[in-house]
Amino acid sequence: MLNKVMLIGRLGKDPELKNGPDGTLVAKFSLATDRHWRDEVGEKHTETEWHRIVAWGKLAEIVGQFMRKGQLVYVEGRLQTHSWKQGDVKHHRTEVIAEHAWLLEWKNETEESAHERPTEELPL
Repeated sequence: MLNKVMLIGRLGKDPELKNGPDGTLVAKFSLATDRHWRDEVGEKHTETEWHRIVAWGKLAEIVGQFMRKGQLVYVEGRLQTHSWKQGDVKHHRTEVIAEHAWLLEWKNETEESAHERPTEELPL
């Protein structure tokens, strides 16, 4: 069996860092991916999907140090779904548990524009 996710998208906000129940550092962030297509009459459409990403331990530390809102990143991991009941309503949340991540774009702190560095991908 296989549970593998590969995403390239932009961070929706800076990662949130917290300590898990056992003291392990956890980073949570949202990642937006887009799908573009044309309908039967040639009109362009774009659909954005938001993904909840969770990184643990050393990867969480590096994510918190280097990743920022708007950056283009590659995330590889697995899907994990949590279920809980609140009153009579059952809720579900699916997250991507990050196992690897690469920055595909750096933002210079002194400039608003991003600079792509295709030869210097930083594995996180």
